[in-house]
Amino acid sequence: MTERRGGEATTLDSNQPFAASEYELPAGQKSSELVRAERTAWRLAHVHFAWDINKALEFALLQTFAVPSISGLLDRTGEFSNRTLKRYDDTAILIREVLSSGLDSDRARRAFGRINDMHGRFRIANDDFLYVLSTFVFSAIDWLDRFGRRGMTDEEREAWFLYWREFGRRMGISSLPEDIVAFRSFAKEFEKERFAQAPSNRAVAQPTIDLLLNQYFVPPFFYPGGRAFVMALCLPHLVEALGYPAPSSALRLVAEGAMALRRRILRLLPDNSRPKFIRFGKQTYPKGYTIEELGTFRPKG
Repeated sequence: MTERRGGEATTLDSNQPFAASEYELPAGQKSSELVRAERTAWRLAHVHFAWDINKALEFALLQTFAVPSISGLLDRTGEFSNRTLKRYDDTAILIREVLSSGLDSDRARRAFGRINDMHGRFRIANDDFLYVLSTFVFSAIDWLDRFGRRGMTDEEREAWFLYWREFGRRMGISSLPEDIVAFRSFAKEFEKERFAQAPSNRAVAQPTIDLLLNQYFVPPFFYPGGRAFVMALCLPHLVEALGYPAPSSALRLVAEGAMALRRRILRLLPDNSRPKFIRFGKQTYPKGYTIEELGTFRPKG
C-alpha cells in the first residue's frame, strides 16, 4: 500500500508483511551458527513467548532508567517525558523491524541506520550501550524463568545471547562479551556500580509506566496502585534506584501470585505454533509509517 507524502507516492513499511517464518529470514553473510541463533530468536519472540518477551522488554526499559547517565540524557531530550507514546512506539517499532524481518533484511538495514543516526547525535559511553544491550538479553531470560510457562533452554539462552550480540555489533557497540557468562557478570557489576537514585530516573520512568497502564485501560485514578503493582514485579535494588517506595510483602505476594497463576494456566494450554506479531504505533502513526520517519532528528539549521 502506498500513500502520497510530499507529492510522491511512498510505500508504507507498516503495511508490508514481516517474515512469515524463521526460514524466510535472509541469511546474508552470517555464519551458520548465527543463522541458527537468529531463527531461534525469531521463534522465541514470535511463536513461543510473544507476550512475555514484549513485556520483558518493557521492564528492560525500567532497568535502563535506573542509571542516571542514561535517564539524564533521556530527560534532557524530553522524549520520554513530553512525547512518551511516540518515543515508546519508535523504539519498539525499530527493534521489531529488525527482529521480525531479519538482521540482513533491507528493513533491518534501514532501521539500524535510524538507530545509529539518533544515537550518533549524543556522547554515549560504550558501557551504557553495553548495559542497555544486556537488558535485552537478560530481561527476557529472567522474566521467563520467573513468570513464563517455561524458562528458555540452555540452547535457547545461547542463541538469544548470540542474536543480541550481533544486534549490538551492527549498532557499532565495542567490547562485546565473548559469552553469556561474561555478559551476565558485566551486567551485575554495572548495576552494582551505576544504579543510583536521581530525579531523572523517576522523571522518565513514571510517564512510561503510566503509558503502559493506559494501554491496559487502567483509569488515571488507579495509576498510583498500578505503579505499585509494577514495582512489586521488579527486584528491590531496581525499585530503590527508580525512587519508588518499596512495595509491601503482601503486595509482592499478590503480584507474584497472579503471575504464578497465569503460568499454571498457560501450562494447561497447548503450545502456540503460529507466529504472533505485536503491532506498535497505531495511535502515533494512524496512517502508517516508513522507517525513515521514525525517531528523532537533528535540528534543522
